[in-house]
Amino acid sequence: MTKTIFRNTFLVGVSVLLLCAVLFFGMQYTRTKDETYQALKQEAVYVEQGLLDGGSTYLQKLGNGNRITWIDESGEVLYDSDFPLPLANEKDYPEVAAALEKGEGKGIRTSESSGESTMYYARRCKDGTVIRLSRPISAVREAFLAVRPFVWVLVLVLVISGVLSFRIAKQIVNPINDIDLDHPETNKYPELKPLIEKIEEQKITIQEEVAAREQMRREFSANVSHELKTPLTSISGFAELMSEGVVTGDKVQEFSRDIYKESQRLIALVDDIIKLSRLDEDAVQPEWENVDLYALSADVLDSLRPVAEKQGIKLKLTGSPNTVSGVYQLINEMVYNLCDNAVKYNTPGGKVTVDVSSKGDEVFLSVADTGIGIPPEHQKRVFERFYRVDKSHSKEIGGTGLGLSIVKHGAQHHGAKVTMESEPGLGTKITVIFKKK
Repeated sequence: MTKTIFRNTFLVGVSVLLLCAVLFFGMQYTRTKDETYQALKQEAVYVEQGLLDGGSTYLQKLGNGNRITWIDESGEVLYDSDFPLPLANEKDYPEVAAALEKGEGKGIRTSESSGESTMYYARRCKDGTVIRLSRPISAVREAFLAVRPFVWVLVLVLVISGVLSFRIAKQIVNPINDIDLDHPETNKYPELKPLIEKIEEQKITIQEEVAAREQMRREFSANVSHELKTPLTSISGFAELMSEGVVTGDKVQEFSRDIYKESQRLIALVDDIIKLSRLDEDAVQPEWENVDLYALSADVLDSLRPVAEKQGIKLKLTGSPNTVSGVYQLINEMVYNLCDNAVKYNTPGGKVTVDVSSKGDEVFLSVADTGIGIPPEHQKRVFERFYRVDKSHSKEIGGTGLGLSIVKHGAQHHGAKVTMESEPGLGTKITVIFKKK
């Protein structure tokens, strides 16, 4: 954090300094150029006066300075201080043409004689001829570079900015690092009060979540112990009676069936517990693939059809093929648990309808039954582990109480949402909403 604050603060300082430097040098260059033009103009006035008083002899007496060119009205060069005559006609040069027309002209262009970029100022004399003075732009740049000491000042300011930026960064970060997270109320910086309040809120939230998770863990452990103990007690009791010879004849077969039933219930319970543990630990790592919910639902309904037909329950699949990305095995378990519950908690002669549809970027898997329904006060808790609305009925049909928990965790693993609509005596509809991508 210190590095980030230092970097950002220093960059702001550098940006401001560079902008100021550009503006300063730009203004200085413009000022130097204007002063050069003004000096050329003033010198042209003096040259004009000397020319009128002393003729061309005056021009020859002038020392080496700015280049002086004397041009007649037709553009012929009468005198040039730097180059011997004859020279080309200069009537069409911008500054000469402007001087002949308006009295004076100026500009910057490349000199055909010297090949340098040159500043020109031309002035029309009273006799109609033109005096033109010029100075290479390099001479202007040399005058401009007279402000080079400012560059060293700029470097010094940058160094000072770096030092100050680092100190500011440390001063900002140190109070935050000094916060006592165990006793945030001891903070002595009023500016950090909103941050401290946020930390306290998050601390309370984390404590509540930890407490809730601990409570869930304890409840889960207690429920697992109870759920495992019930079938084991039954199996143990039946086996004890059989081993002591108390059970004879047809009762042996009946007790054997009961032992098999309870052992199957125990296997299903352990299997569901393992599945939930893997989901809790995010241990489901198979590669994702494209899963056709419509085809998968058809397979699930086919596997449940023999059980449904015994109770006279009709199974129906509607909708159209829709593909989502996910773990096939986990989605299959979700669909199976939803359909299995719809059959188990249905009424004789009822109906189960599975619908697969899509809208926008979402795919909907709905499982609706005409069963016993769920009272409103229980609807929020049916996705909890081992929660049963009717424990006696659930025991009769062999439910583990973990089916909807697997559906909920499977949906979370796929980033899907689960909704439920239910009314006692009329049935239940549970919808899983997947994202297409």
